[in-house]
Amino acid sequence: MISLRSSSNNENMLYVTAITLTATLGGMLFGYDTSVIAGAIDALKTFFIVPLTLDEKAAAEVIAQVKAIGVISFLIILGLIISFIKKIYVAWGKTFVASIIATISIYGLVYYLFLRHSSSLNEEVINVIHGFNVSSAVIGCIIGGSMGGYVSQNVGRRNGLILSAILLIVSAIGSAIPDKMNFMGKQVICMFMFYRLIGGIGVGLASMLSPMYIAEIAPAKIRGRLVSYNQFAIIFGMVLVSIVNYLIAKGQPQAWIDAAGWRWMFASEIIPAVLFLLLLLLVPETPRYLVLTGKESDAQNVLNRIYGNLEAKLIFDEIRNSLVEKRAPWLSYGGLVLLVGILLSAFQQFVGINSVLYYAPAIFMKLGFGIETALLQTIIVNSVNLSFTIAAILLVDKIGRKPLMTFGAIGMGISMASLGFTFYLQANSILALIFILSFIACFAFSWGPVTWVLLSEIFPNSIKGAMGVAVAAQWLANLLVSITFPMMADSTSLSERFHNGFAYWIYSIMGGLAALIVIKLVPETKRKTLEEMENLWRKKESAIIPANTKEVISEEFNVTESGK
Repeated sequence: MISLRSSSNNENMLYVTAITLTATLGGMLFGYDTSVIAGAIDALKTFFIVPLTLDEKAAAEVIAQVKAIGVISFLIILGLIISFIKKIYVAWGKTFVASIIATISIYGLVYYLFLRHSSSLNEEVINVIHGFNVSSAVIGCIIGGSMGGYVSQNVGRRNGLILSAILLIVSAIGSAIPDKMNFMGKQVICMFMFYRLIGGIGVGLASMLSPMYIAEIAPAKIRGRLVSYNQFAIIFGMVLVSIVNYLIAKGQPQAWIDAAGWRWMFASEIIPAVLFLLLLLLVPETPRYLVLTGKESDAQNVLNRIYGNLEAKLIFDEIRNSLVEKRAPWLSYGGLVLLVGILLSAFQQFVGINSVLYYAPAIFMKLGFGIETALLQTIIVNSVNLSFTIAAILLVDKIGRKPLMTFGAIGMGISMASLGFTFYLQANSILALIFILSFIACFAFSWGPVTWVLLSEIFPNSIKGAMGVAVAAQWLANLLVSITFPMMADSTSLSERFHNGFAYWIYSIMGGLAALIVIKLVPETKRKTLEEMENLWRKKESAIIPANTKEVISEEFNVTESGK
């Protein structure tokens, strides 16, 4: 009997692992798509931007079309933000005021980035066009991350990932041959931006739905480890695409890379995206979504495969009881859970990780290394990232989430402070490399994978869509860091005064704040079921929100529901 049970458990574990690995391909494509641009930045400028300096009419058309794309993109983001506000605030008065503030903020951002520029080409306009060309995928990620909650609730976790895979396939093909797939008749650079935006939406969806899918499939005792596989897959995607880009460019003249090599870099994503799509057709929907949509027998079948019949029955009852409120307002558990999700997402970026990953070659070149050495050191950075992510996978279910996040944040703060002083004192370049690697190591075993674990665990089932706010906040923070780092690193006045160390001191402060956030606000989720987390937030809400306030929220929500 014991051997039979052991055999059954092993079979269940293999099943869970197989479907988990399929979902982590979404994470791999996340890393692949966001990093593929690094190998093609100079080629894209030569191919798209340089010809505009020789054609005034084409330049004017590109400027007008880039402005239009930017305005439309941010109008979509504004619409999603307002929809979030409506979910957060039950009272229409607060919704109206918050929506006006959001509208003014987005308009200010759009004006600064796009509308204030003239219709003629100059150095500033060239930098804006090139910057938007490079970062257009991140804008798409904000849109996709914001849509993730709606897609997960209305289309499903699995089907949402299928949609993500389709968008990534379209993006890979269109980005490689935007001139051949120019169905709008626009300037080719604008079609490239369009397809990168499409891919970004796919990445944004995957960045939310992959960890959500894994968390809802995985047993509580190994959920942290399995969700951490998603971060491992993200880093693996970064390493993989850096190798692919290197092999494509190896031995080729710069002229070939500028004309055709960059196309092969983007086209290479077709292979993993198609593989992701095909494998998704073989995996089930999550039990929680199946219960949410009334397919209880299907949910029981999936749970039986994962847990065995006896335990599956208990978990099925927990899920069904937790989903009595299928469309609860996002403040049903108080504002703390939403605040924690947003802060975790934002500070994962504010600590400066993408400034190091995206600009690693440029950082190393400022330290005096040659381009080939800088690229090799970038591979070392990615390898360290991958190795310590494995350490997080092994430790997250043993040590817990809070200890890893706390010590990781402190380690990142110390590493960034030390790196800043290394630049400021113009010390040995090898010493700077050591501090960069220590920063990467601290991030990789803490805020890299564990943030995704926490985001997938802390939101109760009835407000799971609120995770979309946190994911959107993460991509917005990513965009903010990506824009501000060159401003700090390339500023002549800051460079003369701090020798390029200023930005790293800012990130050091962010590391300290991140540690305080974890200590003061973030609950430990180790070995808790998703339904136990729901009860935890109810207790916190009861301790913070007065009883009469909760009654008002409940009463207004009931009126809304009955109105439907």
